[in-house]
Amino acid sequence: MTRIMDAQRDRLPALIRSDFRQTAAETGLDRPSERVMHAMQEVPRHLFVQKAFQDNAYSNAPLPIGHGQTISQPFIVALMTELLELKPSDRVLEIGTGCGYQSAILSLLCKHIYSLEIVPELAKSAAHRLESLGYENVSVRQADGYFGWQEEAPFDGILVAATANGIPDPLLQQLAPGGRMVIPVREPGDAERLKWVLKDAAGQVEVRDTIGVRFVPLTGGER
Repeated sequence: MTRIMDAQRDRLPALIRSDFRQTAAETGLDRPSERVMHAMQEVPRHLFVQKAFQDNAYSNAPLPIGHGQTISQPFIVALMTELLELKPSDRVLEIGTGCGYQSAILSLLCKHIYSLEIVPELAKSAAHRLESLGYENVSVRQADGYFGWQEEAPFDGILVAATANGIPDPLLQQLAPGGRMVIPVREPGDAERLKWVLKDAAGQVEVRDTIGVRFVPLTGGER
């Protein structure tokens, strides 16, 4: 690693914890768990970004990964992961594999990740990268994430890394009773807000707002 990268990597945990404190009133979380922070520190983010951006791989900011997509800001990755409240036995659906970074984080915290990516080139490269780095409990498929992965449902957690116009009904249907979903949703005035969704044991759905965010749009089925 370069000295710039090393310095950023050393600072990043403190920056993530600071962002948790600053957004606690909206998220209800004033700090990340040690499990999530261990996963954030364990996964080598520089191996998931393009070489041109590797010196900034550990900045607390999103970075382009090609095809009009981005690797999310580390704080947002940590927050979305924390909101899922994952257990080691959980099975998780991820919509928007991208470069595979969020998949790798999730893989350290639960039993299996089923990840969908609509861009063929990204799906192929992410699957290869995750396999080569030893993340064996991640399955990547090139498909329209709006419709989920029906044959592997239900899921204990669903993470959507793209902004939807509403919460897709196929994903709600595939969320297990007691399951959690984290999804950015477009609001009036072009705003986007991260939503936390809980389906209770009776199948009733509760939706809570958290912070304003900015993601690439969810493409495919909802258009």
